[in-house]
Amino acid sequence: MKITYTLILLPFVLVGIVGAAEMYRWVDANGKVHYTDTLPPLTAKSVQKKVLGNQAGEAQMPYSLQQAMKNFPVTFYNSKCGEPCINAIELLTNRGIPFSKKNPGNNPADAEALKKVVGGELVVPVLVVGNDILKGFEKGSWNSALDLAGYPKSSLLPKSFIRTAPTAD
Repeated sequence: MKITYTLILLPFVLVGIVGAAEMYRWVDANGKVHYTDTLPPLTAKSVQKKVLGNQAGEAQMPYSLQQAMKNFPVTFYNSKCGEPCINAIELLTNRGIPFSKKNPGNNPADAEALKKVVGGELVVPVLVVGNDILKGFEKGSWNSALDLAGYPKSSLLPKSFIRTAPTAD
């Protein structure tokens, strides 16, 4: 059987031409797989929509990091807890962990969310990785939770990703 490389490479060539493209992968009634930039027919099976390419110059995160973020989102609760909070932010930043930062000391909604997470008490720092809740900063347990969730041990973030210096506000 002769393979036509043009058909295999077509989606990648199109991406190079248009930058960011919406592509569809679908299977016809005969079991043949198609890649198109238009909506497949209603009779198509296994339709998958793909967004390919760099969208308006945005920094794209590696797939493994995107999956970890999707399956095990990271939330960090802190409020002027000094060195433990600074060390916690430094750990997350050095590992390149995208996280949501909440400050229960300044925001009543964040305080209520923290109470629900930890069972009524307002303690910081707290790290939530997916469903795992870690009270207080302990480098080993934080690293273990992040490792189990599939986060990288060192940053995989693109160089264009903006990082700020650790602060414990």
